Amino acid sequence: MKILNFGSLNIDYVYRVAHILQPGETLKAGEMEVFPGGKGLNQSIAAARAGAEVYHAGMVGAEDGGFLLDVCRENHVNTDYIRTAEGKSGHTIIQVDDNAQNSILLYGGGNRKITEDFIREVLAGFGKGDILVLQNEINLLDVVIDMAYEKGMKIVLNPSPFDEGLDGCDLSKVSVFLVNEIEAGLLAGGNGEDREGSGKGCENGEDGAKLVDKILKKYPEAQAVVTMGAQGAFYGQGSFRHFQRSFPVKAVDTTAAGDTFTGYFVYGLMKGEAIEVIMKRAAMAAAVAVSRKGAVPSIPKREEIKMTGE
Repeated sequence: MKILNFGSLNIDYVYRVAHILQPGETLKAGEMEVFPGGKGLNQSIAAARAGAEVYHAGMVGAEDGGFLLDVCRENHVNTDYIRTAEGKSGHTIIQVDDNAQNSILLYGGGNRKITEDFIREVLAGFGKGDILVLQNEINLLDVVIDMAYEKGMKIVLNPSPFDEGLDGCDLSKVSVFLVNEIEAGLLAGGNGEDREGSGKGCENGEDGAKLVDKILKKYPEAQAVVTMGAQGAFYGQGSFRHFQRSFPVKAVDTTAAGDTFTGYFVYGLMKGEAIEVIMKRAAMAAAVAVSRKGAVPSIPKREEIKMTGE
């Protein structure tokens, strides 16, 4: 069983601010740092640091993509399926405030230059039972899902950002959904207002267990994981449910917490471990990640995660 992550590779420009900017506001940034990132790259590195062999597929820009290729190789992520496109790589402008909350502006760059021929070329190297990890930061996501499904691959989707890029996707072909509470509400059939503000689902009484129930009612053949930050994470498949508490830490930067959880979850899935073990290790890894700055630099290695019996 192989893991293929067909996803984004970004350069993150991170600005420290007292608070997230409001419309029309100008605010001085305390500091600016540059990190490798992108949900795809973050998740590939998290899975690799957990102990998995990971193949990453995607596009980087000719002007600045060498940096991202170097990061993949340094972290033992296979780059055989990464190609170079004209122009710049995808990048983000990230505000991180004094409470470690973030706001992210995403520019697609190379991530939006995927072609059907490239998708076909990549998937030719994979087959039935292999795991495909996807996010919504590349174009032609619907084509990737359709082609992978035809090959019998196990599709793991983190539908972030939750936008019109998902409209043409047949989500009934997805094997595992990994979502936060806002994405879960939208996936289950919520309205546009649910996109506003972290934790709104909880304020409306939509806790993780209920969100899992709603997702599985809509997609009964799938597995669903809803991450709720400090409130923990919920898993469901069929009639089985499992709650994983979070591990309290002093949060410094939450940017890659969900991606770290996803990478470690996929590693456990590949190993065929019990869901209780998978969820606990993923939650521990996410807790370490939020205690550090940056995206890729914050993701822990397997030896940093102390599990009983390992």
